[in-house]
Formats: sequence, structure tokens, C-alpha cells
Amino acid sequence: MNATESGSDRQFTGRDTSRKRLLRAVAAQTAALSAAVHFLWAWPRLAEPADARPYVFLLGGAFTVAIAVATLRADEYRRLYALGAGTLAAFLAGYAGWHGGGTAAALASDPLAIVAKGAEVVGVTAFLALYRLAPPTSVVVERQEEAESGEEEATNGGEAIGDTTASNDEDARA
Repeated sequence: MNATESGSDRQFTGRDTSRKRLLRAVAAQTAALSAAVHFLWAWPRLAEPADARPYVFLLGGAFTVAIAVATLRADEYRRLYALGAGTLAAFLAGYAGWHGGGTAAALASDPLAIVAKGAEVVGVTAFLALYRLAPPTSVVVERQEEAESGEEEATNGGEAIGDTTASNDEDARA
């Protein structure tokens, strides 16, 4: 019995519905845009030894790019979408925490920050929507196992492996 027959993923449509494709594209693009802005801000400041932020931004940007790539290429895992939303939310919270009460003034005076924070807000929203639409991990794993067993049956000509050995034993006795 497969996942669709058992009803365990009846409420979750497939990975390639137009809504999920659009949300994955938005999430990946906003994550990549946020990473690019962090790279652009950090690169010229790497020579300042007293400030650790450029190095943290480069590391965070690289991690964000990895999440964006995984969002486009991997199966639909809720944990991945939560990681994407959490990473972009951490950038937002970090900016507010760094600037404190002057966050609005700092944001208004820096166009690069406006782009990054706008992308992060949209990205968090897209990742959370993907999280809500994704099936539980157990359903995704069940789908993968079904696909693998379908491939094995196709390579064996539709016969189970045990059936071919049984027929070979009968041929040997005859």
C-alpha cells in the first residue's frame, strides 16, 4: 500500500505544484539576495580586525546560499524550510539587536540594508508557507522508498527477486 492509498499524504499535494514551485523560487531568490547583500557589505570591511561582523556575514551568507540551493534541489523537507526561515529571521533580529533603538534610522539611511531586510521579510514568509505546505518527513521518506522500490521492479522486469530464484530452483529440479 503506498502513501497516497493509505491517506497519510492525501492533504499534501506533490512537490511540483505551481504554488510550491513559485514559493520555492521566491524563497531561494530572497535567500540568495540576502546573502549577496551580506557579501557586498562584508567584503570591503574584511581588513578591519576589530570588527568580527564581516567574517560572520560571509559565513552566514555562504550558509544562506547553501539553503537556497537545497531548497531548489532537495525534496520537500520541513526541517529545511524551518532552517531557511530561521536563518533569514536571525539576520533580521541581528540587525535590530545591533542597532537597538536606532534601527529605523539606520535602516532609512542605508539602501543596501533596505534591500536585505525587505528580502528577508519576504523570504521568511515564503519559507514558512513552504513549511505549512510540505508533508511530514515520514511521508517524504515513504514516497522515496516507493520510488526506489518502483525502480527495482522496473529493472527486474516486474518480478520480485525472490520469485526469480524460486523459478530457477524449479528449472534446476526438472
